Amino acid sequence: MTRSSLVARLAGRFPHLMSRDTELAVRLILDAIGDALAEGSRVEVRGFGSFALSYRPPRVGRNPKSGDQVVVPAKHVPHFKAGKELRERVDLMTAAQDAVRLDA
Repeated sequence: MTRSSLVARLAGRFPHLMSRDTELAVRLILDAIGDALAEGSRVEVRGFGSFALSYRPPRVGRNPKSGDQVVVPAKHVPHFKAGKELRERVDLMTAAQDAVRLDA
């Protein structure tokens, strides 16, 4: 799902809101998550999951085209861990889809 499809889905679900208000809300939420991660904070949305930073130490990699060694610097990367409720919902939906596929 893309950001625009999320905005369209929310606007359809809440017709009393204008599309630009829905777009603003989605942008503000995503910006708040990004800002918190940039500050080094962890963001947790109960029932959905948590966003945190993972540290990747420096390493020596290879340029796939030339095969030359390249030094990859250390960095912090965003990491998402799905919450229990989200994992259970996804598992339930995929199990139902698998059952339908097996019956067909």
